Amino acid sequence: MTRSLKKGPFTEPKLLKKISGKNPQNEPMIKTWSRASQIAPEMIGFLFGVYNGKTHIEVRVTEDMVGHRLGEFSPTKKFVLHGGKMQKELEQKKKEGEIAAAQAAKSETAPAAKK
Repeated sequence: MTRSLKKGPFTEPKLLKKISGKNPQNEPMIKTWSRASQIAPEMIGFLFGVYNGKTHIEVRVTEDMVGHRLGEFSPTKKFVLHGGKMQKELEQKKKEGEIAAAQAAKSETAPAAKK
């Protein structure tokens, strides 16, 4: 459910206080537990460490993120692949194919570099 327009967007006042008057390029990661805070235009360029229940995940705020919540960019659950043994075999074959392709590309460019 969305927040009422008459209330305005919610951004943690402590968070705004931490970034007020500071330069995003010189500022280290700002740790926060406020996943519900909405990203404001003043936050663009800052690096936030958003807590996901276990660790702080680094989130660099861009223009496209304005209006979204900080928690949207810090997933709380890790997706575990489905498929078991058969899925593992397919992934192993895919990985081996990528390695072989990389080695073939590397060997093709090596003789050209010697000339």
